[in-house]
Order: sequence, then structure tokens, then C-alpha cells
Amino acid sequence: MKLLIVGGIAGGASAATRARRLSEDSEIVIIERGPDVSFANCGLPYHIGEEIPHRESLLITQLERLRQRYKLDVRTRTDVVAIDRVARSVTLRNLDTGTQSQESYDRIILATGAAPIRLPLPGIDLPGIYSLRTLQDMDRIKAAIDAKPTHAVVIGAGFIGLELAENFLRRGVPTTIIELQNQVLPPLDAEMTTPINETLRKHGVELRLGDSAVGFAQISNGLKITLKSGGTLEAELVVLGIGIRPENRLAVESGLEVGPRGGIRVNRHMQTSDPSIYAVGDVVETFAFLSGEPTQVPLAGPANRQGRLAANHVFGKSRAYRGTQGTAILRIFDRTVAMTGATEQTLERLGRTYRKIYIHPNDHAGYFPGAQSMSIKLLFDPVTGRILGAQAFGGSGVDKRIDILSVAIQAAMTVQDLEESELAYAPPYGSAKDPINMLGFVASGLIRGEHPQIDVDKLDQPTDRLRFVLDVRTPEEFQGGHLPNSVNIPIEELRQRLSELPKDQEIVTYCQVGQRGYLATCILNASGFHAKNLSGGYRTYLLYHPRCLGPAN
Repeated sequence: MKLLIVGGIAGGASAATRARRLSEDSEIVIIERGPDVSFANCGLPYHIGEEIPHRESLLITQLERLRQRYKLDVRTRTDVVAIDRVARSVTLRNLDTGTQSQESYDRIILATGAAPIRLPLPGIDLPGIYSLRTLQDMDRIKAAIDAKPTHAVVIGAGFIGLELAENFLRRGVPTTIIELQNQVLPPLDAEMTTPINETLRKHGVELRLGDSAVGFAQISNGLKITLKSGGTLEAELVVLGIGIRPENRLAVESGLEVGPRGGIRVNRHMQTSDPSIYAVGDVVETFAFLSGEPTQVPLAGPANRQGRLAANHVFGKSRAYRGTQGTAILRIFDRTVAMTGATEQTLERLGRTYRKIYIHPNDHAGYFPGAQSMSIKLLFDPVTGRILGAQAFGGSGVDKRIDILSVAIQAAMTVQDLEESELAYAPPYGSAKDPINMLGFVASGLIRGEHPQIDVDKLDQPTDRLRFVLDVRTPEEFQGGHLPNSVNIPIEELRQRLSELPKDQEIVTYCQVGQRGYLATCILNASGFHAKNLSGGYRTYLLYHPRCLGPAN
């Protein structure tokens, strides 16, 4: 067997080492266009910010180790010019000498990844405008930051854009983020980005949402960025983080099938439309785990798993790819945001019936010092209770809960299963009723009809039925902020003041996070009223209606 692997990062390196473990005698060749293989591209922003101080820490496996330990033929600075599928050969070009050669193959694994998008804007190729993909890109951006610029601009508020902004601020460089959408992190549901905006602004990031750059010009002290809104910004460096595009040239020119967004189409064994050619990582179009619809999700975890699966299939060990779930996490200064599975906007687009809940628990027992709060949104099927997706924001413990929910989705678990989940507990680590259990309690109660609730976005919609909005928090909490036209009766006084409430209207109860509001609905419905609890309470209301924090632009 002669296996060619085109691309030596993430999926390509994983495929190569897995292939060697499966076959000692096969000829395995890694062809990499750049000078480096098997480096941690997810760590690039953190070396720019000097949180990862040593550049060599990003080299996961040294080139010589791949050659000696794994007996791999690694050819860097080599480009694959073309694939001849009939002759089963590729044309290679040495990028240092320009010489070309032919290489035969039995199987190919394409792991060419994706490249940053550079829109054809005026001045886009001026000095000082960067993209981040390789170690060399990182070196150039770090050198620009080392020069202590007075202002940096990041275009795009996706994962890489937010990571760069944090690390620029870490180095003391004032930074502005420009994002075409009206929210940061467009993969998230919009309300879950509210605390991200607050965190970014708190740490000094200037956000310009709903705007875009339309041109660049050189000025004496750097660059002038012209905005679609009509304004301008000045900066010494600009980094483009507006998205990536699959590096699919080889696939297209050799006649392999690609999807509408350019991803190479593969089956569950990572085979392309040519069974002798596989593709893995950011270059492929796979399918969503829950819906089965085609999707492109550029994440390191799926890329590495796909590389292993492709190598398995090449050597006769067939295991099918289960689909991409989109589990992702990001640190934003001292906070964390994470997600897994479907979002609400995805379920709406698919026309799938769902319900949602919000909870705002602490990461561990409140009586133990250092407890930090988080906000979790859970999406689930209202009939079966199957978990469809989750998003979370907060301090410590967000990663743990999203990982649990990710496995729960993989295992087709329901919210009723979450009620009974047995999780490790000690005061420094969690609570006897873990946030995972709490999600189960609330969602299962909703399905069983024990916990009638109304969502914040539904509260804003007009209705034929009159609503009476009841705040059951303390007067002090009420004075600190409340829903419009709400009436405050503390939960401790509610039973004694039932005569003040209307029986001919729907009563919406709320507290800070939903617990007292739920108790209020129990009291009211048992007393002949028609009451629903506002899901997630006032804290969830603030996700949809953030307090004024100054202009976004």
C-alpha cells in the first residue's frame, strides 16, 4: 500500500501516524506545502499574547520524530500541482527549487485545510494587514505587536477574532473589533452573546457591530480603515478574521464532488466521490450529527477524528463517522463561552419543534468560597425530551457542563436522564444538585406540565389575553431593575396578598433566576389563578434586553 497524505497539520498528521500503527510495511508520504508539520494552530493567538511564551511549544511533533519514530516520508515545502486519477499519480513541485516530479499512489488522503478569506477590497494587500493561519503568519503579527502599536483592528468577531483581541489587550494594545453581523460569535444564539459583549467592553475592547470595512489606505502612521457606516478608523495593524474557505483546488481540478460552500463531499468513511481518495478536516463537507444535513464546521477535534477514521478505512478497519456536533469552547478574558449541538436558529431553520430553558447556577456549592455563576441554555424535544443543543457562559465549570451535555447528545439522552445523572460532588467542585441535574429538573417539569413557563421572547409578542407581570423578588431587587409594568409582591408575602391579583388574566411570575418564580406559579395555580413562570427569570430577561452599556459603535 502506498498512501499519500496531502497536508501535514491536524487531520493529516493524525491520519499518517494512525496509518503507520496499522501497517508497518506500507509506504506513507506526507506532502506539506509549508515548512512545518503537526503544529498547534489553535495555540497561535496565545503565543502572540505571550501566554504561551515559547514558540517551540506549538510544535506538537518534531519533523525528525515523524521520520524516525513513525517511518514517514515527510516532504515539506512541496506542493501538489495536480492529481491524475486515471494513472493514480500526482504531480509535485518543490517550492524551493521549482522542480517537478511524479509520485504514484494507491490511496490519497486530502487534508489541505482551509485558508482565511481575503475579500477583494481596495488596499487589502497593503503592509500591516494580516491573516492568521501558519506559524509564519503568527511570527509576523507578533512582531507587529512587539513594536507596541497604539491601536489594532480585528475584522471579524468569530473565535479567532475574539482570541486575537484578548491577546492584543493582554499585550497592552488597544483593540477594536469590527463585525458585519449584529452580534459577536455568529454561531451562538444572539441573546447568549450579551454577556460576551459586556465582558469584552469591560476589558477595554471597542465593539463595532453591524458594520464592515470597505477599504484601506496607507497613512503616515499606519492604516486608515473606511467603514460601511461612513466612519473611519486608524490603526498600525489590521488582522482579518472574517472566515475561512476550504482549500479545495485539487479536488475541483480533479473532478471530485464539492458542496455549494466548497467543502469536498465525503461519505461516512471520509471517502470522496473517488473511493481511492479520502478527505478530512476543514476542507470537507460532512453532516450534522442531529439533523444529518450537510455542514462545514472547522474544528480541530473533528479533523483529528476524521484523520484516524480515514486511515482506519484505508487499512480495512471500517468505522463510520458519526457526524459533526459542533462542540466548541472559547475563553474570553476571565470568562468562558461554550456550545454543543443545535442552536435555536438552526432548529428554526429546520422547522423542528423544540422547547428551551435557561438556568443560572453556581459552578460549585454557594457556601464554599469562590463560587462563580454561569448561564446555561438547553434546547430539547418537547415530546421525547431528547437533548438537542446547549450553550453556556460563565466562569469556572462551563467546560465541564458542556462536555457532559455533548456526551448526552451523542448518547441520545433525554432531559429526564439528566434528572438522574450521578455526578461527582464535593463543595469545591459542584453541588449536590449539579447544574446538569437542575437542567433536567426544569426541562422535565416543563414536559410533565409541572412547570408552566413562558419564554422571554414570547413575552414580547402581542397576545389576545391580558397579562399581569408579577415580580416576586425583594423590594431591593425590584428597585435595582425590573420588567416594564411589573408589580412587586415578594414571595414571602404572596399567600397573604392573593386578593391583589386578577383571576381573569394570565399571570407571569418572575424572580432573579427562576426558582422563586416557579414556587409562585405553584402557589397561584393551586389557588385558582392561571400562572406561568418566566424562564430563567430576570437574568434571562437581561440577555434579551441588556442594560445600556454605551454605544456598540
